[in-house]
Amino acid sequence: MTKKKVLLRIDPALHDTLRKWADDDFRSINAQIEFLLQKAVAENRRDSNDA
Repeated sequence: MTKKKVLLRIDPALHDTLRKWADDDFRSINAQIEFLLQKAVAENRRDSNDA
């Protein structure tokens, strides 16, 4: 599976928080952000078939 590249600009404090959270979960920051986005999409019942 190929992944899309996205430039993301976030507040440094948020980045630090995500880094610490990712470290706690043994993930990279990128993997943590992707995990959180997937969780948010699932919780809001959005999928690729919804347009």
